[in-house]
Amino acid sequence: MAYIKRDLESKFLSLSNEYSCLLLNGPRQIGKTTMLKQLSQPGREYVSLDDFEERKLAKTDPALFFQAHSAPMIIDEVQYAPELFTYIKIAVDNGAAPGSFWLTGSQTFKLMALAQESLAGRTAILRMSAFSQHEIYGKGDCAEFAVEWEALKVRKSNGEPTDMNGIYRRIWNGSMPGLVSGKFKDRDVFYSSYLQSYIERDVQDQIALEDPLQFGDFIRAAAARTGQMLNIHNIAQDVGVSDDTAKRWLSVLEKSGVIYYLRPYSNNLLKRTVKTPKLYFFDTGLVAYLTRYSSPEILSNGALNGALLENYVVSELLKTYHNNARECLLWYYLDKQNNEIDMVMEKDGALHPLEVKRSVNPGSELIGTFSVLSKASVPVSTGAVLCMRPELTMINANHYIVPIWMI
Repeated sequence: MAYIKRDLESKFLSLSNEYSCLLLNGPRQIGKTTMLKQLSQPGREYVSLDDFEERKLAKTDPALFFQAHSAPMIIDEVQYAPELFTYIKIAVDNGAAPGSFWLTGSQTFKLMALAQESLAGRTAILRMSAFSQHEIYGKGDCAEFAVEWEALKVRKSNGEPTDMNGIYRRIWNGSMPGLVSGKFKDRDVFYSSYLQSYIERDVQDQIALEDPLQFGDFIRAAAARTGQMLNIHNIAQDVGVSDDTAKRWLSVLEKSGVIYYLRPYSNNLLKRTVKTPKLYFFDTGLVAYLTRYSSPEILSNGALNGALLENYVVSELLKTYHNNARECLLWYYLDKQNNEIDMVMEKDGALHPLEVKRSVNPGSELIGTFSVLSKASVPVSTGAVLCMRPELTMINANHYIVPIWMI
């Protein structure tokens, strides 16, 4: 299959010229290994710890492992052998060349903890997601999303316009490389196999499951609540587990990069805001599969059409930051008077309120709630309505209408 260029490539190569060790983390099957192999020059060795013999050697005799395999190298799924980190640290401290160790892993939080414990200050840590819509449909470079008029005009030239039907097709198709590349044709079989592999490898590695099928039902119950404020008790009731079990299982989904919590915005001057996060999935195709939408057309008219559109916008916005190796400061706003803003992004010391609407012609009244942020201690700057309108335009000098295909 033809290789699809990743937006993270240039940043990864740039950092590889500076750091001896780079750690690329993200969920399974989102193209980490494929990208690193594509970027590798001849002579870089590849070792996968999914191979049980290699994993056994790495865990029981890491010194011998590094005699058998020498830098520069790629070590895939490195979380399976944390014993290697001490030896990598020693090699880095002894002057290992830039780019000596390219590491990948699919248990994000575990990897972060291992890296911070053993390789703090010695490794560049990057987050990778499944394909962004820019990687699939766009062209040129893609900077992180910014609510700034000139930057938005550049985004417009690099995106691929589409209408509401096209956006819902993108949502339904999802962003997993195996499907996007055309390697796998049957979407339902792909996602079924993906979930089975994920539960058997990542979930079982973190918690003991008496009934793996029940965990599958649990993911489905969570998917049905995408875009909603988190209610652990309701999800637990759906599958017949305790609240503590549901909380632990959600933690596994978060740690392995399947779900994302969008937390509420508040500061010392906004004391009447809610405290509960919202639940989102990184891949909307997985949500559409789990909630049994059999086509984009049925999805666009279904009960979850608004929630999945919001989920898509949140995940695509986050990907633009991951792909530029930057942190995205993103929240939602809801106070006890039910004033709500879908997203609040902080960038360059200012707040940018964002509203997501399914409408082609959103009205200016949608920005009315933005004024509640004026009480915050951080200054409020430009805001936007992200919607189905085909063209970039302005509501006024400080508020824009941005097509979702531009993110």
